Amino acid sequence: MTSPVRLAARLDDAPSRWLWLVKWLLLVPHAIVLFFLWVAFPVVTLVALVAILFTGRYPRALFDFNLGVMRWTWRVWCYGYGALATDRYPPFSLGQEPDYPATLDVAYPERLSRGLALVKWWLLAIPHYLVVAFFAGGGGYVLWQWGEGWLGFDGGLVALLTLFAGVALLFTGRYPRGIFDLVVGMNRWVLRVAAYAALMTDEYPPFRLDLGGADPAATEEPEQEKQVAQPAGSAGRTAGVIVGALLLLVGLGGAGAGGGLLWLESQRDSAGYVTTPVERFDDGGYALRFDARDLAPADEDWPWARDILGDIRVDVSDVDGRPLFAGIARTADVDRYLGGVPHRRFDDYRDHRGYRPMAAGAHLRGMRPPDTPGSLRIWTEQATGTGTLTLDWTPRPGDWSLVVMNADARPDVRADVAVGATAPALPPIAVTTLSVGAVFLVGGALLIALSARPRRPVATEER
Repeated sequence: MTSPVRLAARLDDAPSRWLWLVKWLLLVPHAIVLFFLWVAFPVVTLVALVAILFTGRYPRALFDFNLGVMRWTWRVWCYGYGALATDRYPPFSLGQEPDYPATLDVAYPERLSRGLALVKWWLLAIPHYLVVAFFAGGGGYVLWQWGEGWLGFDGGLVALLTLFAGVALLFTGRYPRGIFDLVVGMNRWVLRVAAYAALMTDEYPPFRLDLGGADPAATEEPEQEKQVAQPAGSAGRTAGVIVGALLLLVGLGGAGAGGGLLWLESQRDSAGYVTTPVERFDDGGYALRFDARDLAPADEDWPWARDILGDIRVDVSDVDGRPLFAGIARTADVDRYLGGVPHRRFDDYRDHRGYRPMAAGAHLRGMRPPDTPGSLRIWTEQATGTGTLTLDWTPRPGDWSLVVMNADARPDVRADVAVGATAPALPPIAVTTLSVGAVFLVGGALLIALSARPRRPVATEER
């Protein structure tokens, strides 16, 4: 069995014992460039998908670009923590670089199936995705939660074996050959699947772990007419593809956001408000507190809040029939009123750091608000009772908070809350966002089309 994807690697004869410990730092410049290249990669693949559907061909410039990104990535993997096979610093290049210890090539297909292009990258590749997830894992990730943070790593079997090789190298000065063969074989499987998912070939990746640095699936290339080899893409053409892909990405985001805003405009209620879905909040403490500038930013740093948001409407409904209190006051006054009192504070509908939800009936240490909320004069808008309480509020300079409590200031507060705004600027913002997105889409498509124009090969004269 042969494969159009040919991956090879060479293990250094005397790799450094310690260099692998700092390669993460040395690879930072590559990581920055590859970030932008991989942002462009799926956009270029999407453009290629459209071209395949209409012409049955993968535009050569787009093919060379995606192949170049994969080549660059494989060189970085081989140098870094995907293999640690070489200490030779990888070049900043999308080209072949045949002298480098890590090489990758994909045979260019003259014709591709239109039907397969629609299903192979998601449906047909699912079995391989499961295998690749086992080999490559999810990579490194950082999970941060309010109040606590921790760093975890999920690099898959390739990263684990590479770590074993690094430890062996550190203490013995030798890279275990068996680990090298296995790691390269798994990387070969991963990149075969990547090429298939990127629509670069119709040949289904074999379920076969080809071990070793030399690709056993490589075949001798047939002799062709002698031509002067053109580079995979000049710097200008490559930059054009990248910039065009980024423009397409921004354009898709703008068009999607504009369309979403227009849809939101169509959801206005009979009173002209755009309202968030009703959400239930509950806590065993004495109050539910929402900072108004997080729910609807409206402070001195945003002087156009009223023009953009218009009037604010807050609907608070009881859950169990107990009378509720809802009020809006300056944040400083709310801090003084609820200072030292167990309550739950929300920041843009998320629990604020340092404020933990309390279970109903939790020990409250005898602390409670000094007065019932309705007896205070700090509220700009307030309402008390059962059913649905409605607060109409116009954004003003300063910091404001919405407080929901039981009317008798008892603990265990439960309420359904929805926030709406008249948002008078929504239609022009939606139209502008959609128009700008369309301009970026057209500009990105034209730039990619110009950069992807085929070049005429220059034949050499026989001597």
